[in-house]
Amino acid sequence: MRLYLASTSPARLATLRAAGIEPVVLPSFVDEEAAVEAASPSSAVEMVQLLARLKASAVVSAEIDGFILGGDSAFELDGVIYGKPHEPAIARERWILQRGRTGHLHSGHWLIDHRGGVLGEARGAVATAGVTFATDISDAEIDAYIATEEPLEVAGAFTIDSLGAPFITSVDGDPHAVVGLSLSTLRSLFLEYGVEWHSLWNRRDL
Repeated sequence: MRLYLASTSPARLATLRAAGIEPVVLPSFVDEEAAVEAASPSSAVEMVQLLARLKASAVVSAEIDGFILGGDSAFELDGVIYGKPHEPAIARERWILQRGRTGHLHSGHWLIDHRGGVLGEARGAVATAGVTFATDISDAEIDAYIATEEPLEVAGAFTIDSLGAPFITSVDGDPHAVVGLSLSTLRSLFLEYGVEWHSLWNRRDL
């Protein structure tokens, strides 16, 4: 069973590989800001599901034989949605705001059945995890982390699977949701199609 990943996220790719799946990566190039402005989703959950669906749908083609997965993530703190900061100054503001506090990382998943090159049903789900940051993070640590540029292109300006991990004290929910792809959620979506997880394993080192 082949899985096509409509995402260029290194974290999503690494997560799937660690779980035994080598997907075919198909960048979707969706204009996320324009899509959100046009649809005006009412919540972070609706927003990540919308973008996950658009990304998966954007790469549909007759050559695909398998399932297409789209994903998107956003961090929410005090009801405010935070995506990728892009700029160091913005990332620093967010870290000062979120240290010692708990926010929620929402990861949307959209799975399209395209077995046999034929467009079938599509299903989606959102996984949410609470993320608590250490209270004793110093300004110097924040500046050093931002200087690595890692937090500039990730939702919420942090990672849990790389340099940002030591600044996170706890996760309430699926830790993989914080990475941007909840494996347990994805497994449940596949089961709705009658597809068992082990049938997706295709790593030669298993």
